[in-house]
Amino acid sequence: MKWMVLAAIAALIVGGCSPGKTYDRRLKRELASGVRYDSLFMGISFGMTDKEFFDHCWILNKDSLVKQGTANMSVQYDINEELQHRATMNFYPIFAEGKIVEMPVRFIYNGWAPWTKELSATNLALDVKSWYEGIYGKGFITVTHPLKGEAFTKIDGNRRITIYNENDLHVWAIFTDMLAEIEKDSLSTAHQN
Repeated sequence: MKWMVLAAIAALIVGGCSPGKTYDRRLKRELASGVRYDSLFMGISFGMTDKEFFDHCWILNKDSLVKQGTANMSVQYDINEELQHRATMNFYPIFAEGKIVEMPVRFIYNGWAPWTKELSATNLALDVKSWYEGIYGKGFITVTHPLKGEAFTKIDGNRRITIYNENDLHVWAIFTDMLAEIEKDSLSTAHQN
């Protein structure tokens, strides 16, 4: 009987410290703070209208900082110094009601090949995380996503950044405005009732 009580206490301690619980606590705390972090990168931010985004990218392109990305369906930024190896970053926002609410960013090391283990997506994800820690601060936690597997995530106020491997080649970093995400979920629930 005594060992069952000890096992139950140990399970509660381990369960209470699990990455999922840490994530849930952090999300609640950050959203309750009322602080907004809308800045993403390159002068792009949550809440930018589609016109503001296109006009801003036009200027970045004119200044040779970005160019048309994969299949002309994204914006491409060539990473020459920020990571350990040269890489390419493609991004294009998700808009809700004409404003940016999420920014998926796809990375690839330029010299990747199946036999170049130092250029694997696993190393790229760690490299992107390190780069982002320099920009957005430390505090990424490791979580297990039910579909994506291991991921790194950081929440500051309303802004969540999640980094995960798509496959051996590509890494995603997804910037999400969690307030817009919650609003979308509550609207979806309201329409179901």
